Amino acid sequence: MEDLKISDPDGRTMKKTNFDTYLEEQLKDPGFAARFERAGEAWDVALQIAALRTQAGLSQKDLAKLLKVSQQQISRLESPGYEGHSLSTLRRVAKVLHARVRVTFEPEKKAAGMRVAETAARYGGGKVKGVKRAS
Repeated sequence: MEDLKISDPDGRTMKKTNFDTYLEEQLKDPGFAARFERAGEAWDVALQIAALRTQAGLSQKDLAKLLKVSQQQISRLESPGYEGHSLSTLRRVAKVLHARVRVTFEPEKKAAGMRVAETAARYGGGKVKGVKRAS
């Protein structure tokens, strides 16, 4: 059996591990892939909060005092497994840490061969097929 190779971020070739092979197989399951991606998003939020707090020279307890919450709540926000971040809480954290919150919606990757059922609407006074204007 041939050893499969992968590259690290610096472009060096590395031997593919059993875990790499296992993960590759699991990611073929759309449900698993979706859960895996959501976990990555939660991980990103947690790491950003912890990094901002550390850069500000604050402990979890210090940040908790500034936000008038418990240290356990800060720990939860910084936990990669936590997915209950509310926009209002993230704004409060960002304000105290002199940062801003930016939420980005990205289009999902389209499956090969998928087509939109309708044509795009035209704006700026153009007529849209099948739509009557009110008089």
